[in-house]
Amino acid sequence: SRRNSLGLILKKSTAVILFKVVLFIVVLYAFLFSIQLMGSAFKLLGKGFAETLIQTTSNPFVGLLIGILVTSIIQSSSTTTSIAVASVAGGILTLRGAIPIIMGANIGTTITNTIVAIGHITRKQEFERAFAAATVHDFFNILAVLVFFPLEMTTHFLEKSAVFLAGLLDGMGGIKFLSPLKAITTPLITLVEDLLPIPAVLIGLSLAILFFSLVQMVKIMRSLMMSKIEVYIDRFLFKNDLTAFLLAMTVTAVIQSSSVTTSLVIPLVGAGLLTIRKIFPFMLGANIGTTVTAILASFATLNPVAITVAFTHLLFNMSGIIVFYPLRRIPIFLAESLAKITSKSKRNTILFVVLYFALYLVPLIFIL
Repeated sequence: SRRNSLGLILKKSTAVILFKVVLFIVVLYAFLFSIQLMGSAFKLLGKGFAETLIQTTSNPFVGLLIGILVTSIIQSSSTTTSIAVASVAGGILTLRGAIPIIMGANIGTTITNTIVAIGHITRKQEFERAFAAATVHDFFNILAVLVFFPLEMTTHFLEKSAVFLAGLLDGMGGIKFLSPLKAITTPLITLVEDLLPIPAVLIGLSLAILFFSLVQMVKIMRSLMMSKIEVYIDRFLFKNDLTAFLLAMTVTAVIQSSSVTTSLVIPLVGAGLLTIRKIFPFMLGANIGTTVTAILASFATLNPVAITVAFTHLLFNMSGIIVFYPLRRIPIFLAESLAKITSKSKRNTILFVVLYFALYLVPLIFIL
């Protein structure tokens, strides 16, 4: 009978774990849906504005600021890059004018992570970990821009390398690729957009779903921490830097959204399942994965100039990794220090979060 009761307990615990995993998948879908819906709503709100802005740039510094602003508004670096690609292909923007916009897009896309980190605001320690994890991506992208923006403006090494690479691939056929993430979320997003065609309402709804799903995800993950899930994440998915890098690169290339990929690990760090050190190479992998979208889009256009713009994005991200992966202590230290100060008190938290989002609006002053 003792063996029977032990068997029952094991069956029960397996059933509970299975139920929690299924529940987690449902909540994860809600989380992914909310991010896609938010991006879609921002695009409805700002697509025309984004196109107008991108096409009015002539000064490289203004171009960089436009890239940051547009991407933080429409919440998608691949959309910004694609608009830049289309503008170059259409002769509205020069290749040289598009490069700073692409650099800025890298910084603008990390805002989603911070929105996700705010979901942990009620728990001090959790918020500190999540905020550090969210901003380490910002710091990496900002440092990469600080190094390579002046270098590109003086030497044009990215432009020259991209022109050379595009020349090698001249004459390749068009490639089309459908994101499975879009395939599972688009029908529902289309339905919601038809029912509520007001972008502001859609943004509010997406934020409500985002925060609700986040709270539930963290709850489920905390209870699963007692099970084997933690060991699996730690031992397999984030076994070493290379597996984390390749995982993020593959996931981002497949779902075609770096903000979704990177924001997935923020709750894992918040819940204490992963460390900022472990997710750093994951963030870098997402940076490379996101360039695949633009490369595929450019192959589909069969325009050599468009292919060159896409390669510029890839080369810029690769250059950033070559320099800052060995120096990873710098962005990690900056992110952890900022998170420590931010989470010290409620006042600090509110002040820093407001300042953080205000910083993304600074480009407006220079542009308008």
